[in-house]
Amino acid sequence: MIFSPWRRILAPMLVSVLLLVSSCGAPEPPSRFDQAQKESTQRGATPAVVKDAEQGSSFNKFFPKSGGGYQSVPAQEKKGFAEYKLNQGGKNVAVLSISDTVSTPTAAQKYQQSTQKISGYPAVQIGKNGTGVLVGRYQVKVQSRDPSFTESDREDWLTKFNLSGLARLK
Repeated sequence: MIFSPWRRILAPMLVSVLLLVSSCGAPEPPSRFDQAQKESTQRGATPAVVKDAEQGSSFNKFFPKSGGGYQSVPAQEKKGFAEYKLNQGGKNVAVLSISDTVSTPTAAQKYQQSTQKISGYPAVQIGKNGTGVLVGRYQVKVQSRDPSFTESDREDWLTKFNLSGLARLK
């Protein structure tokens, strides 16, 4: 049987078109993440970070500088939050952070009953490894990552933040 040249070309083209049409025709079902997003937006859920939250980059100038055998290293920055790691001798001993409580008003409520003050601002213990102060609407925290970094060290590092400058922010 002799095939004409046009049949040799037409057959592979038809197979290609058939594969293309059959693969593009069926829509993919929504992923579980798409469904969760749809459900959360339909019930009027509030966003995790409100529109009025301060940009995390605004907080960088208020963090303590490196010194005294410690290195203060930027670690994370996003809207409403900034975090630095405090390292000593190549080991992470603490985490320093500033967050805007406008997105999480309950974070600020724990300071209302505080009787402790650090640099004139209400202070609280956060768990057994953290200490925080509330400066206006901003929470400043120091969390120990190593047992050698004590509550006294945390309080000392809170005083090294530029808290008065942070108080003047918005």
